[in-house]
Amino acid sequence: MRIVLTATALLAVSILPAAFSQQNAVLTIASPKTITARPGATIDVPLDIWIDPAFHVNSNAPSDPYLIPLRLTWSPGALENAAVSFPPPKTQKFGFSETPLSVFSGQFRIVTKFTVAQNAPSGLGIVSGKLRYQACNDHECLPPKTIAIDLPVDIENHSAR
Repeated sequence: MRIVLTATALLAVSILPAAFSQQNAVLTIASPKTITARPGATIDVPLDIWIDPAFHVNSNAPSDPYLIPLRLTWSPGALENAAVSFPPPKTQKFGFSETPLSVFSGQFRIVTKFTVAQNAPSGLGIVSGKLRYQACNDHECLPPKTIAIDLPVDIENHSAR
């Protein structure tokens, strides 16, 4: 009996990492390039995202209130978040829903319009963000996940204007 329990426990432990790595591989974000800007400027910062072809994520405006939307948020800092723009979502029908859903799949881009604070300190820094999503396929939804994003920023010298 002890051998059977040990074998079952080993099997469970070997399956769990595969489930977690599947969640990690579903959505990929391209590493943001360093943004160079001057105090007072307004800049558009793209974020390129890829979704595994077997999955989709709900759009930022899901068709049903119980669905978890795609959300991109930024912490306050040298760059002030003015607006986040999402691409037009796809409307797709899935077997688990009677109505079509508003989703993103494949490759897409989210653009954030930032204003550089007038008093932003010169030099290199990081603006931190979070992308929250829930990936699903035709049969299941994975647990919601939040990915941390570090956006490198180089604020030009105030006197360089």
